[in-house]
Amino acid sequence: MAPSDRKQASDYPPEVLELFDGYVHNALSRRDFLSRAAKYAVGGITALAMLESLQPNFAWAEQIPRTDTRIQIDTITYPSPNGSGEMRGYLAQPAKIKAKAKLPGVVVIHENRGLNPYIEDVTRRLAVEGYRAFAPDALTPLGGYPGDEDKGRELFAKLDAAKRTEDLVAAAEHLKSIKGTSKIGAVGFCFGGGVCNMLASRLPWLAAAVPFYGSGVTADEAKKIKARLQIHFAATDERINAAWPDYEAALKSAKVKYEAHTYPGTQHGFHNDTTPRYDEAAAKLAWKRTLAFFKKHLR
Repeated sequence: MAPSDRKQASDYPPEVLELFDGYVHNALSRRDFLSRAAKYAVGGITALAMLESLQPNFAWAEQIPRTDTRIQIDTITYPSPNGSGEMRGYLAQPAKIKAKAKLPGVVVIHENRGLNPYIEDVTRRLAVEGYRAFAPDALTPLGGYPGDEDKGRELFAKLDAAKRTEDLVAAAEHLKSIKGTSKIGAVGFCFGGGVCNMLASRLPWLAAAVPFYGSGVTADEAKKIKARLQIHFAATDERINAAWPDYEAALKSAKVKYEAHTYPGTQHGFHNDTTPRYDEAAAKLAWKRTLAFFKKHLR
């Protein structure tokens, strides 16, 4: 199936999209989704068919092939002494780096499924722009991303949350420690967006963070943020958007420098180009803004 054949969010009843959001964030079981979505099944399209059509097609996400000669990619391990001990991550950077040249770094944080092909491609997209990009896999303690989104979510729910946080902080610290890395930024999606906010509050040397539809931090944590923030929201995303007024108030109170963008007509996950929730115009605009933001604050 070519990307041109991809269904769009508008092809589904809004109620089904809301149910799917609950499903992918473990608020609903598969059985619950199918049971509740059944009432919206029309024209011979079953609830199961809707669920399957909403699942990712990772072939759509390959904007930068793994074989692209402009970049070099490696799977590396890094230490997480306060977390799970030893972790793995995906490192992408320009293939040709001048002697003694310094590269800005970006840590890329995945959703609640682990380091899947979409996030790997986002990491490569940053590498072709001249960044040393590093995407840790929070599922490393349980064997890593299993190649299946449903299994990935099941494993993710089994992680020790405190250790998981330390594992992701350690990823940013490891990227900073790589010889020839200069300023560090972070970008993340959904769960990863929340991690970006957390990293900004934990790491005073973080220069810039770009959370996509992620949870904020507490008012006390916001006071510790030194990084510049560029925050992206979907218009239809009640679960995340409901908390934004309080988080924005905390950022203003702490005098954090930030900008926030909401994209009309979009659903949670609109940047993820593997599912029907993808919105091409919004995703391209958000990514253009992201690259401009990193260029301004990391170079």
